[in-house]
Amino acid sequence: MTASEQIAPAILDDSLWWALYTRHQHEKVVAEMLATKGFDVFLPLYESTRRWKDRRKVLALPLFPCYLFVHGGLDRKLQVVTTPGVHMILYRGEQVATVPEQEIEAIQKAVTGPYRVEPHPYLKCGARVRVMRGALEGVEGILFRKKNLCRLILSVDMLAQSVAVEVNAWDVEPCSEKGRDIGISSAPINLGPGHRTESVIVSRAG
Repeated sequence: MTASEQIAPAILDDSLWWALYTRHQHEKVVAEMLATKGFDVFLPLYESTRRWKDRRKVLALPLFPCYLFVHGGLDRKLQVVTTPGVHMILYRGEQVATVPEQEIEAIQKAVTGPYRVEPHPYLKCGARVRVMRGALEGVEGILFRKKNLCRLILSVDMLAQSVAVEVNAWDVEPCSEKGRDIGISSAPINLGPGHRTESVIVSRAG
């Protein structure tokens, strides 16, 4: 019996999120087939403009290539692993690897809000901030600056992947309490023209 065919009875919980690994460019097809079977599926997408010599086209692409998320339904796992295009259910040891609900909620808020979202290299450490207002209120992530725009990096630790969503520097505050707990300190940085200087959490060297 393979790992994708095993499941620990203790985690048959319909409130849990878990992830699937699919064939390349089969994310949408798999999501549609699973939804047809009655599964609660989350496939976060972002818009990407592709340019050719004579035209350009806006495509909806997966934020996490080859991955999608399923809410509950682990008692029907055989219907999942036999779906064309599915490679495997992700496991941690002998148990299905679950994704914290707050990470899923953060990605859901980002893709449904009025923000520019795109994939981003995974970041574990850095300037951690909390959004104070707007559709992303309460969401925590890593503050990053690119071309004078502030972006919040949201990570799914289990997949070791991240996404970036544009935010206003006025809408975030440093997660100072968490900074003290894990031994990092706050320092001012310049967010560029049009933005105020924010105090953010940065790693302490040494």
